[in-house]
Amino acid sequence: MTASKQQFLDNPLGSETTLDDVLDAFELLDDWEERYAYIIDLSKQLPAFPDDERIEENYVHGCQSQVWLIDHFDEDSGRLYLLIDSDAMIVRGLAAIILVALNGKAPRDLLTTDVDELFEQLDLFRHISPTRGNGLRAMVGKIRDIAARQAA
Repeated sequence: MTASKQQFLDNPLGSETTLDDVLDAFELLDDWEERYAYIIDLSKQLPAFPDDERIEENYVHGCQSQVWLIDHFDEDSGRLYLLIDSDAMIVRGLAAIILVALNGKAPRDLLTTDVDELFEQLDLFRHISPTRGNGLRAMVGKIRDIAARQAA
């Protein structure tokens, strides 16, 4: 089953769960064990990803885990909506953080969002492996490529 427009629009990440929510949670949680648990909880908010979209075209290269990404540009609102999935729970949670920051934005706004600054604020790169960090960058890079095509 291919993802419907409604699946993209119903994604709570970036609308119901906001960047401020994530930043506040990270500030309230005392240690990284609790933060990892929170990241895994975020992963549970990712909408179901259609099995037929797990194809090479949607595969994110550069990630240690398997990651797939699909998009929908809503012409009515001028916003770009994203769905991401991974076979690894922590990567699903990290993808959820990316979606909180980027999902549902106009492509030009998405391109000007400083995701590296967000990762710095959350201190993610110090607490995940270098290969996971590369995977985060690969996801963001693919999303930026999609946004650049839509903005053109």
